[in-house]
Amino acid sequence: MQSHEVDYEILGDDIQIIEIELDPQETIIAEAGAMNYMEDGITFEAHMGDGSRADTGMMGKLLSVGKRVLTGESIFMTHFTNNGQGKKRVAFAAPYPGKIIPIDLASVGGEILCQKDAFLCAALGTEVGIALTKRLGTGFFGGEGFILQRLRGDGHAFVHAGGTVIEKELKGEVLRVDTGCLVAFSPGIDYDIQRAGGLKSMFFGGEGMFLATLRGTGRVLLQSMPFSRLADRIIAHAPKAGGSRKGEGSILGTIGDLLDGDG
Repeated sequence: MQSHEVDYEILGDDIQIIEIELDPQETIIAEAGAMNYMEDGITFEAHMGDGSRADTGMMGKLLSVGKRVLTGESIFMTHFTNNGQGKKRVAFAAPYPGKIIPIDLASVGGEILCQKDAFLCAALGTEVGIALTKRLGTGFFGGEGFILQRLRGDGHAFVHAGGTVIEKELKGEVLRVDTGCLVAFSPGIDYDIQRAGGLKSMFFGGEGMFLATLRGTGRVLLQSMPFSRLADRIIAHAPKAGGSRKGEGSILGTIGDLLDGDG
C-alpha cells in the first residue's frame, strides 16, 4: 500500500479549514460536499469507492458502495487531482464547530477506527471501510451502532471532531467515556459498552445509561461536543420545536422577530 504524500495546513480555530497542497498528479479523496475552494489546475471527479485498489471490479465497487450506505455516507467519494503545472491547493471545510485532526496512518500501525461520520479527507491510497463491533451490547447501546469506520493506509488521513479534542495514550489502562464523545482509537484498544453504575445512576445521573469502556494499549481521541449533543440543545431551545427563547430579555426582541418574519 502506497498512499500519495500530501502537504497540508490547518486554518482557523473553531470552524476549521484544511488546505491540501498537491504536487502534479497527486490526488486527495474527500467526502462529497466537503470541498471549500480549489486553485486552477485541480480537477475533481466522483468515484464509487476510495480508489485504494485500482484493479477492483464492478462487484468490488458495489461492495464498497454497500459499506458506505451502512455508515450513512454518500455513495460517491470525490477525487481531487492536480492536473496543472506546479503545486496547487484545495481546501476542505469542517461541517460544524470543532477541530480537524491529522492522522499519520503509518505512525499508528497503518489503521485507525473512528466514528462513522468523522472522516473528512485522505491521501489517495487510503482505504475507507467499515468495522463491525464484536459485542451485541456495543451494537445496541454504543451510540454508533455496530458500525465504525476503518481507515487503513500509510499516508495522511483527516478526521473531524466537535468542540475541543483530547488525546489519551493508554498503556494497559481502562478509560470510561460517554459514548458520543469517542472520536477514534487505534486497533490495540478493546471497545465495549457497560452500564453506568446502578439503576439509580443510570436513570437519574444525567450521564446516560451506558458508557464506552476502552482498555488496552494505544491512542484514543475524544471530543468535548458531539454534534448530536449540539443539535439536541439547539432543537430544545427552538421556539418552533416547542423550546423557549432565552437570552434576549426584552420585548424588543419579540417585536424584532415579528418585523423580520421570525415570529
